[in-house]
Amino acid sequence: MLRFLSRQGSLSVVRQVIPRKTISLHLRVNTLIIRYRTFSATANSPHLVTMPERRPFVRLPTDVYPVNYGLCLKPDLIDFTFEGKLEAAVEVTQGTNQIVMNCADIDIITASFAPDGGEEINATGFNYQNEDEKVTLSFPSALQKGSGTLKIDFVGELNDKMKGFYRSKYATPSGEIRHAAVTQFEATDARRAFPCWDEPAIKATFDITLIIPKDRVALSNMNVIDRKPYPEDDSLVEVKFATTPIMSTYLVAFVIGEYDFVESQSSDGVTVRVYTPLGKAEQGKFALEVATKTLPFYKDYFNVPYPLPKIDLIAIADFAAGAMENWGLVTYRETALLIDPRNSCASSRQWVALVVGHELAHQWFGNLVTMEWWTHLWLNEGFASWIEYLCVDHCFPEYDIWTQFVSADYTRALDLDALDNSHPIEVNVGHPSEVDEIFDAISYSKGASVIRMLHNYIGDEDFRKGMNTYLLKFQHKNASTEDLWDCLEQASGKPIAAVMSSWTKQMGFPIIVVDQEQQGDDRALKISQKKFCASGPHSGEECPTWMVPISICTSEDPSCSKMNVLMEHPEINITIPSLSPNKWVKLNPGTVGFYRIQYSSAMLDSFLPGIRDLTLLPVDRLGLQNDLFSLSRAGMISTIEVLKVMEAFVNEPNYTVWSDLSCNLGVLSSLLSHTDFHDDIQEFIIDLFTPIGLKLGWDSKPGEGHLDALLRGLVLGKLGKAGHKATLEEARRRFKEHVEGKQILSADLRSPVYLTVLKHGDSSVLDTMLKLHKQADMQEEKNRIERVLGAISAPELIQRVLNFALSDEVRPQDTVSVIGGVAGSSKQGRKAAWKFVKDNWEELHNRYQGGFLISRLIKLTVDGFAIDKMATEVKSFFESHPAPAAERTVQQCCENILLNAAWLKRDADDIHQYLLQRKVPPV
Repeated sequence: MLRFLSRQGSLSVVRQVIPRKTISLHLRVNTLIIRYRTFSATANSPHLVTMPERRPFVRLPTDVYPVNYGLCLKPDLIDFTFEGKLEAAVEVTQGTNQIVMNCADIDIITASFAPDGGEEINATGFNYQNEDEKVTLSFPSALQKGSGTLKIDFVGELNDKMKGFYRSKYATPSGEIRHAAVTQFEATDARRAFPCWDEPAIKATFDITLIIPKDRVALSNMNVIDRKPYPEDDSLVEVKFATTPIMSTYLVAFVIGEYDFVESQSSDGVTVRVYTPLGKAEQGKFALEVATKTLPFYKDYFNVPYPLPKIDLIAIADFAAGAMENWGLVTYRETALLIDPRNSCASSRQWVALVVGHELAHQWFGNLVTMEWWTHLWLNEGFASWIEYLCVDHCFPEYDIWTQFVSADYTRALDLDALDNSHPIEVNVGHPSEVDEIFDAISYSKGASVIRMLHNYIGDEDFRKGMNTYLLKFQHKNASTEDLWDCLEQASGKPIAAVMSSWTKQMGFPIIVVDQEQQGDDRALKISQKKFCASGPHSGEECPTWMVPISICTSEDPSCSKMNVLMEHPEINITIPSLSPNKWVKLNPGTVGFYRIQYSSAMLDSFLPGIRDLTLLPVDRLGLQNDLFSLSRAGMISTIEVLKVMEAFVNEPNYTVWSDLSCNLGVLSSLLSHTDFHDDIQEFIIDLFTPIGLKLGWDSKPGEGHLDALLRGLVLGKLGKAGHKATLEEARRRFKEHVEGKQILSADLRSPVYLTVLKHGDSSVLDTMLKLHKQADMQEEKNRIERVLGAISAPELIQRVLNFALSDEVRPQDTVSVIGGVAGSSKQGRKAAWKFVKDNWEELHNRYQGGFLISRLIKLTVDGFAIDKMATEVKSFFESHPAPAAERTVQQCCENILLNAAWLKRDADDIHQYLLQRKVPPV
């Protein structure tokens, strides 16, 4: 499954960062006892939220388990209800007079059990344990050991919460509003569609039948094997699907609605279809092309064929996540699947390619081999988040996607994992309400980053060999993190389990401190590690250590590692032979190791020419700048030092390096919005971005590619938002022509132009933007407008945008990005958005409770504050308005607010002086 987040200070949309609770767990038999640490606020420990005690959570008993689910569902698309019949072939492993299953928001009408060859026994009671989402079926006599059939008739609601079996609103080409019935079961919502054993290790096969209106399309995991009139109503048909392989409940899916499709076959003979809204089949062609290239790539990489006869990719109108890897029927947000050749921008094409690559990787890694329990979720998501880049690099080498990985995933994970309120990659999970919270940047982005580091440490050949062993050994079964380490250890002969446990079982990461000394013709390096903390050097008595794979390169060949060592101790000394004093030495070439680096001043100075003349690789230029920025936020160096290094990037040609610079300057600009010299940082931004802006111009040139389009949009947006006069004037001119229909803006220029005219616009500009939003036929364009509306400056117009966020004009899953856009655009916007969230909390919480969107809403709204008392206010609000699914997010936001406030107090005056001195002409 894929999550979303707009990175602050950037126009790009990347995966979501939603944290979870700090918990320590003890596993006893089948019971998870959950004990929460409590925190107190101190000057050095900004932990503000005290955890509630939770009662023990118990997994399902093992005395009865399913072998096959025969499931028939009949949804009512008018009244939003459904009827269901379950006939499950089950195995009773020991005599019992009750069956415990998962069940939520479902009413059971009748239930019975028939042992093979025996008489049917009717259940005499249904005891619902609503909080645990379980039901106990009681029988008058003991069910004997052996095989039998469990029959249950039930009814449920097609809810509007974007989870379970739910309704999704869409408009027909003629404008009529209708509803589709769709599913989203991960992590624990299959139980909202049918009573089941809803745990990933309890696998079974599924025979699914759907009774639907005859003018609708019905899809499920497998291919249709029969479609016939429904005898009781001639307006309905009965659609029967082939038996699935053995699989987990969270991967089951069905969709009933109206769709067009495009179809192709992969080179290895799998039928691939992309389902689109009616009349938009053409918009499925790009995803179809990606999917048909991707399936054979994964088959070759894993050396295991795709196990199903078909795969469908479908765009769902109302969809909370980015996409979901249901086996054989992958569901997507429209913006993660549909590409209009005329109206989609380069970043959207790239996003679709990555999401398709991510979900199709899960068909093997997650679906064929599934985690034993949610503790190992990170392996599913971290792996898919890594290999999606490998896949896109194969399909689209011109995207330079691995450099983008460093900015999009690696640095984001470092930022989150430096907080005291981070968590280890592997977190034992108990109650269902906790599962959704670990779909965060630690599971996804840190997971992907440590797998990238592991792949680099092992080498591709042995990594693939180990992956193949793992998939063949555990196919159609469940596995744990340790099982993968064992297979990779066998393939590589390296101590994988020992190395990786230091990265997955303890939170955080090290800062590697480096100094050097010339000794004759040789270079001696002194290297030490300690835990990196966002609040400064780790000061605890016990400092954790990591087993760190360290690579070293020199200016003789910046792209090649001269030496590789495994750092197992707090300090090591290394000698590089035959290296003259005028050559530089750099750790972590390729920015692959998951750590920050602090070089001595002399070493750092030696890199600056390599930044200016581009002899340092783009990914290493990016990594150096990002490390320095993080060190300045932690108070380990002055922010002035970073600004000086940033000025060395004036000749920078690489999109991703600029994107990361832009993002960090966005963070700094947001911080300085709390001062009276915010305009001075805008001037710095304009000075830095003007040369590249002039070089690129407004219009694409012959021979330009994907990355040029991304860079132009980024630079013009940055200059426009900062108030660069020429950019603003040209944006206004082009916007006017676009609105009048004289010269339609290219898709790649729309975000920067919309952002610029709104930031410096009045009510008439907002009116025009809202009109464009209403007229937009494509969700990508609607989202593009929604994300920048918050740039408007006038207080009364900010309020209009916030009210618009909760209107019917905005899809429920997109409200969050409108509010987040307001909060991220200005000091006034941040205050207004926080007040709006508080005033409308009941509606917002009801809409998103229990899902990751509530965490995202909170983070986007309050993370940018930089006054100590705001941390207290945020803490206080969520104590009286609990949001269990976002407890850790609240903690992290409070910590970030205090970190921002400390940063501002520490460096604001120096930054101001530096920015003023830049304006003074040299004598």
